[in-house]
Amino acid sequence: MNAIIKRPLKSLGYGFIPEAQLPEGKDEYHLRNLQNRSGIQYRNLTASEIEKLVRNNNTSDDWNKICVSDDFNPELVKNCTFFGLVRIGKLEPVYLEYNNVALPVGLYNSTIISSDFGDNVVVNNVKYLSHYIIGNEVMIVNVDELHATSYAKFGNGIVKEGEQEGIRVWLEVRNENAGRKIMPFTGMLPGDAYLWSQFREDKELLQRFQEFTEKRFDKKQGYYGKIGDRTVIKNTSIIKDVWIGSDAYIKGANKLKNLTIDSVPHAKTQIGEGCEIVNGIISVGCRVFYGVKAVRFVMASHSQLKYGARLINSYLGNNATISCCEVLNSLIYPAHEQHHNNSFLCAALVMGQSNMAAGATIGSNHNSRAADGELIAGRGFWPGLCVSLKHNSKFASFTILAKGDYPAELNITLPFSLVSNDTANNRLVIMPGYWFQYNMYALARNSAKYVDRDRRKDKVQHIEYDFLAPDTINEMLEALNTMQRLAAQAKGAIREGMTDDDVLAIGAALLEQPEFNKILLSTAPFENSKRPVELLKAHTASRMFRELIGYHFVNQLCSYMQQKQGKTLETVLTELEQEQGIAAWQNIGGQLVPTAHMQQMLADIRSGKTSSWEELHGFYSQQGEQYAWLKLAHAWQALKQTSKISLDNFTTLFAQVVNEAIATRTWMTEKIYQSRAKDYQNAFKQMVYDNEQQMEEVVGSLEDNAFIQQQREELEAFTARVTDMVSRFL
Repeated sequence: MNAIIKRPLKSLGYGFIPEAQLPEGKDEYHLRNLQNRSGIQYRNLTASEIEKLVRNNNTSDDWNKICVSDDFNPELVKNCTFFGLVRIGKLEPVYLEYNNVALPVGLYNSTIISSDFGDNVVVNNVKYLSHYIIGNEVMIVNVDELHATSYAKFGNGIVKEGEQEGIRVWLEVRNENAGRKIMPFTGMLPGDAYLWSQFREDKELLQRFQEFTEKRFDKKQGYYGKIGDRTVIKNTSIIKDVWIGSDAYIKGANKLKNLTIDSVPHAKTQIGEGCEIVNGIISVGCRVFYGVKAVRFVMASHSQLKYGARLINSYLGNNATISCCEVLNSLIYPAHEQHHNNSFLCAALVMGQSNMAAGATIGSNHNSRAADGELIAGRGFWPGLCVSLKHNSKFASFTILAKGDYPAELNITLPFSLVSNDTANNRLVIMPGYWFQYNMYALARNSAKYVDRDRRKDKVQHIEYDFLAPDTINEMLEALNTMQRLAAQAKGAIREGMTDDDVLAIGAALLEQPEFNKILLSTAPFENSKRPVELLKAHTASRMFRELIGYHFVNQLCSYMQQKQGKTLETVLTELEQEQGIAAWQNIGGQLVPTAHMQQMLADIRSGKTSSWEELHGFYSQQGEQYAWLKLAHAWQALKQTSKISLDNFTTLFAQVVNEAIATRTWMTEKIYQSRAKDYQNAFKQMVYDNEQQMEEVVGSLEDNAFIQQQREELEAFTARVTDMVSRFL
């Protein structure tokens, strides 16, 4: 039986805060008065104004509870029913227009309960509007239900006074068993979500994070919903317990409940037709359109959900897009793309710059007896058409998987790899360094486009988009060791009593031989199976990784010296030698941070030295300011590991290192051109065009390609800069 509550009509619009939660000496409007910062001076209605309101078919339980500004025009209020304290700002005989919908200012055909209105609002055909504070020049048209409860939390994972812990909203990211659950809050950055979900064994740290969140919000009951200036809401069914920023646009939504919809003039948020969105945070500049279903989620700034997408128990990073598919229990870093109706992502940590192809089924198969599997994918993860993966799996940065149903868990530690499932020979095939050999155009262009598409104005976290960075350099270093061990293993050269250094030396010598480009292994640590693994282009990848590590150092050094023109190269090198604790790095929400610095930050949180999310965000900003230097110092350490260079012989070998870097940048530029040229030279692509001129009109000229031209110009500039740096040093 439905619990229908019956109360006297005269109490409608009053008693918003339960008596047990009302502070002593305060009335039910004390929080409302704090929230209303419009600056409007309200007064009681005059007898003439009441007469005009009654003549216009308006009613009120108590006309003395209707307060207005001096510029109130009663002729612009018609067919409305008022209950409780209602305060109305300026109403002028003008109309507001937005997206070709023009409506007169005023309140029309609506039921309004205990709410405040700014100046020159349009409220038309709102069947139930209760306990909201509405800003200036807001348009609200054809809404069935718009109201807030006294215990509204606006999507934040908090519990109000008098409520039970069980009603708290958690996000069960990265794992379906809730073992990594976190509390959503407005302003949550990807790094926050990662740190909270990662260190689950550290109970003290988890407790601090919960304290950070709870102290951001007042637990008192009685806060009204708010709608910011110039927001437009039309043709929407239910809006309950939703805080809406300024300049937002909501049209045709089915249900919005327990949300913060953040929006500002320079980053407007829009929600479109058919959406049902519950228990979440939508940050500035977001777009949510066409039948989206989202429950228990956070959308970071400038992210998008479109075309029937489903986002549940997940965090979606900045500048990411999901459409036409389902994403569950995932933590997704910035710059993620997923556009296909039949792609599925579940229980995953995806570290950004990722792209999910049609038919990709990521994480649907649990190999344990509970739904507790996980998948971790480094930056640049790209599962191809109809890829199916098993939990648990883990992928190094810029792994691309060819179409296939992968039968066992994978641990791909070699970066920039193409992974294939060779069903004919029943083996796993891995080609490390694939991107540099066959798809350099896409690799380089993607790094550039992510920078261009980063629409964040407040870049608290410095997101790394370059494919050469401390995380990928470390993976290359580890990959070199792995390939050397595997080469020695495949050759049968490992003997009892050998040290690891002996094995690595044998493997390195083998990988110097061009004929050692293919390694067939009966067992390898890449797949949880007994089938063989084939390693392709091992010799080529080994050579390229070393060249790229050298190029990365010279590139970082050149950039740093340009910024610090007062420093000499000798001074910089001496300071680089003194930098400690930067060997290992962590990808914290797309921001790369030395592990030692992260551990110190976590220690500061445990000790109370860092005591809020704002202070933690200050750490992110500080790391961003230091990043160029720390990245250079790391590049120097990496170069020393893969070459004979040191501070003592730097003068002797520096010119050689620079020349090799120029050669590397040259072949990278040539590979960018060649990989794009393949699209023009493919006979099957040419066959749909009558002639070459027609093809160029449709797809554009290869020689006029703006990105290729830009890369050639950057090569010339790089060559000139490093040549000048060498001449000044020597």
